[in-house]
Amino acid sequence: MFKGFSQNTIDFFLQLRANNNKQWFDEHRGEYREFVYQPFRDLAAEMLPMMLSIEPQLDTNPGRAVSRINRDVRYSHDKSPYRSNMWITFKGGFGDWKEKPVYFFELFPEFYRYGMGFYYTPKEVMNRIRAMIDDQDKRFMKIHRLYQKQGIFVMEGEKYKRTLNKNISDELAEWYQRKEIYFVCNRIDDLIYRNELIDVMMEHFTLIKPIYELLKKLTAECRKAEEYAVPQFFL
Repeated sequence: MFKGFSQNTIDFFLQLRANNNKQWFDEHRGEYREFVYQPFRDLAAEMLPMMLSIEPQLDTNPGRAVSRINRDVRYSHDKSPYRSNMWITFKGGFGDWKEKPVYFFELFPEFYRYGMGFYYTPKEVMNRIRAMIDDQDKRFMKIHRLYQKQGIFVMEGEKYKRTLNKNISDELAEWYQRKEIYFVCNRIDDLIYRNELIDVMMEHFTLIKPIYELLKKLTAECRKAEEYAVPQFFL
């Protein structure tokens, strides 16, 4: 059972940040497993069955939900071998999860956050959202009103610098201008040290389930359109 993270978890991340090398990590591997990996795994294991109420096709293996602490340095200028943060990703059990909406939790030494969105936002999905805004589509307007009222999550993600449509409101432009999109709740409080963290996240995750379902549907529609696209040949 998840009992909450501890100050030892935070201290480990801070010490790792100051000693980001294999020798130090190997000397403190036991602390990593006890204070970092195990509570992350416990949190994932306890939440996954509950998350099935939101995503019935969820991958329920907690080991695959928890991120690695090792960094992939092959294509990075930063060659530090380890991260000083970790996360849980609640993935669907099929296809490439990185281009589908997912729920997540992430812990840094200074704060934690949780939310929902894309790791890599498909361009086609954002094009669909812009088309729905242009058409005042009822499905989109419903989740837009939900977002405006909910007060927990903020929309984030890179935007286009140039204005794509000057004829829409500032509220709709928050969607329209996005290259990528996710919804996040950033927090600094002691909830992180208690099991009640699960109840709070599940309540908030359920709140934005309609947004998740629409993003999931648009992703599936875009994928299906790609699969059935007929190439044009010019003789």
